[in-house]
Amino acid sequence: MATYKEQNKLNVPHLRFPEFEGEWEKCKLGDIATGFDYGMNAPAKVFDGVNKYIRITDIDEASSTYNDSDIVSPDGTLTDTYLVNERDILLARTGASTGKSYLYKKTDGKLYFAGFLIRANVPEHTPYFVFSQLHTHRYWKWVSIMSARSGQPGINSQEYSSFPIYTTSIQEERKISKLLSLLEERIATQSKLIEKLESLIKGLNDFLYTQYGDEVLTSFAELGTSYSGLSGKSAQDFGSGKPFITYLNVYSNNVIKENNFQYVAIKDDEKQNVVKYGDVLFTLSSETPEEVGVGSVYLGKEKVYLNSFCFGIHITNTEVAFPPYLSYYVSLTAFRKFIYPYAQGSTRFNLCKADLEKASIKLPTLADQKRIYSVLGHIDCKIETERQMLNLYNSQKQYLLRQMFI
Repeated sequence: MATYKEQNKLNVPHLRFPEFEGEWEKCKLGDIATGFDYGMNAPAKVFDGVNKYIRITDIDEASSTYNDSDIVSPDGTLTDTYLVNERDILLARTGASTGKSYLYKKTDGKLYFAGFLIRANVPEHTPYFVFSQLHTHRYWKWVSIMSARSGQPGINSQEYSSFPIYTTSIQEERKISKLLSLLEERIATQSKLIEKLESLIKGLNDFLYTQYGDEVLTSFAELGTSYSGLSGKSAQDFGSGKPFITYLNVYSNNVIKENNFQYVAIKDDEKQNVVKYGDVLFTLSSETPEEVGVGSVYLGKEKVYLNSFCFGIHITNTEVAFPPYLSYYVSLTAFRKFIYPYAQGSTRFNLCKADLEKASIKLPTLADQKRIYSVLGHIDCKIETERQMLNLYNSQKQYLLRQMFI
């Protein structure tokens, strides 16, 4: 911990290993890094087995690591000019992801970087120490100011080189880097554990449906009554008032409880449809057919409303359907294939609600629905526990970034 006297100095972090003292040096990123080169302007092609192509979208939003879930190769002349090496940091220079960064790891293999990325090399100082400063609140505040232009946001190489960086002794840089990298490894391990559990629950859900899902023939029209989302609202109505479920909430979660609501002004005598416990909710419209008809189930008790780009179904026939199970049913691979043809359009796609409601669907028996829900629910509880742990690790990381850097 830095002493009170040190804390009163301008260039000393709040939290510090006790064996280190003295002020940090302030400089510019361009003073300690070289290059600031632009990547290759080439399209991507199927992975050739050796040469990988890293684009802005291949940098994971949460961990700032290389995402190898969809490996591609550059379709162009390959030269060492665009090859990413050790001690290289890549910086996103345009679009909504401006400011996003990646530090090369040898385990990521042979990487060529794309044109919307800028490469800077840190030859002498500890690369991870510099890279960590690109995740601080100070950095993102700088990015928001620097990229605030008319049209699409962006930061060029000259501007990136002007970012204020603090350096200290190599020994202190390495010790801070070791602590943060160990925490980063734990976060990565925790994230992979959650991914495996999510893959398990998806696979098990599909498998159990193939075993028990062909028992009851019904339709959403027979299970309940449909209703539309909010109507007659303008932009001025949103921001305060009564809670409503957003499009993103439906799209991102198969179960919605009392969280992540937004608010809209609704008068006491105003006629708007209310979402009830067990209601099945669907996205109604999107620019891509894959995002249409994504389902979720509301399992909360609070009185809430639904956004206008979704619709809901009150489940009244509880002798045939167990509403909590339907949260797993609407996320089945088989159900996604079933609902896809009901998305119609060319530039914007809309769900043909009437046809979907009348279409025949197959469910397990009520008893089997409850059993399947119990099995999958236990895994979901495990996932939620692991997510809480991940949130704790991320909070610890953010605390250290705030306290251990200026």
